[in-house]
Amino acid sequence: MADVYERSLQLHKKLKGKISTELTAALDTQDDLALMYSPGVAQPCREIAENPSSVYDYTWKGNTVAVVSNGTAVLGLGDIGARAALPVMEGKCALFKRFGAVNAVPIVLDTHEPQEVIRIVKALAPTFGGINLEDIKAPECFDIEQTLKRECDIPVFHDDQHGTAIVVTAALINSLKLVGKKAEDCTVVVSGVGAAGSSIIRMLHDLGIAEIYGFDVWGVLNRARCQTYSHPLYRQLAAITNTSQEDLSFEEAMARADIFVGVSVPNKVTPDMVASMRSDPIVFAMANPDPEIDYDLAKAAGARVVGTGRSDYPNQVNNVLAFPGLFKGALSVHAIHITEEMKMAAAVSLANLVAEDELRDEYVIPSPFDPRVPDAVAREVARTAVELGLTRSE
Repeated sequence: MADVYERSLQLHKKLKGKISTELTAALDTQDDLALMYSPGVAQPCREIAENPSSVYDYTWKGNTVAVVSNGTAVLGLGDIGARAALPVMEGKCALFKRFGAVNAVPIVLDTHEPQEVIRIVKALAPTFGGINLEDIKAPECFDIEQTLKRECDIPVFHDDQHGTAIVVTAALINSLKLVGKKAEDCTVVVSGVGAAGSSIIRMLHDLGIAEIYGFDVWGVLNRARCQTYSHPLYRQLAAITNTSQEDLSFEEAMARADIFVGVSVPNKVTPDMVASMRSDPIVFAMANPDPEIDYDLAKAAGARVVGTGRSDYPNQVNNVLAFPGLFKGALSVHAIHITEEMKMAAAVSLANLVAEDELRDEYVIPSPFDPRVPDAVAREVARTAVELGLTRSE
């Protein structure tokens, strides 16, 4: 791991950034200059002023996303500030381009105030076809995303929440096929109910999972304790989890579980807990870089399918499987929102890329380098947006 860190540091120093702008037409002659800038550029400006929706025809807006962060929850590093977050945002933009052919611009904001983030993003929105929020701490990230979704007329998507949830759902769809279980017969334990965990719980509920136990640092979510929750989101999650309102310990819940999903802290799960789970346990231990339980330990304890957030083990639950294609699809039809239905369509399209005769314990989700991924996700997201009537009227 130390070698990766050092090589990455040297690469970043050499490159002075991972992205750059490029021209889409020649700019070599006086005539080129007249067409691309003054005086010719005045005409598309007039057209857009007359018909604002034509901005999608005459500018990069229709295929460009802003990747926005204030650096308050960066990877496993925490609140490191806007400047230190910039390498991650550049990397995200590189992934958008490489895997989705979508232009992306990193924007880091030197503020901790949610209302200031909202104000700035709204002011920037005319430039972009979509907004990807990144590495903003909970619970502020929920309020920022929900407000921007209401007040912007372009897709707003917090990838730390929903990208992870989409890929987890896709992997779970295929894992259930592999072990011969139905969602409506299964119990899931989710460790961590912050950004990613909250969206995972909602998607697994929509998938039809029978029972979900969500755990935070204070224990299991329980409607009986709703008044103690500091944010409305946790009350919403309590309403769809722990249907019997039991005050279970983590160990007790694991003994009832078919599936474990971890987006929390290292070493949360012991081999004995995995061994106590129901038949053919499914374990997605995604804390990074050190998971809730090591892959090999989980397998040795009897887990049938194990997924992690790491690239050095099978079944990597990687957000890059979701967000490039999702935005590509949304942008292609000028969608105005990204909905739960579009997210589920993305998850199902990912799952369907692994044929049933290809399914095995070590292969329940396609590789990020599978060239089919972005277009498969984009097609289903675009189709769903059109069916829901969520595309811009020209």
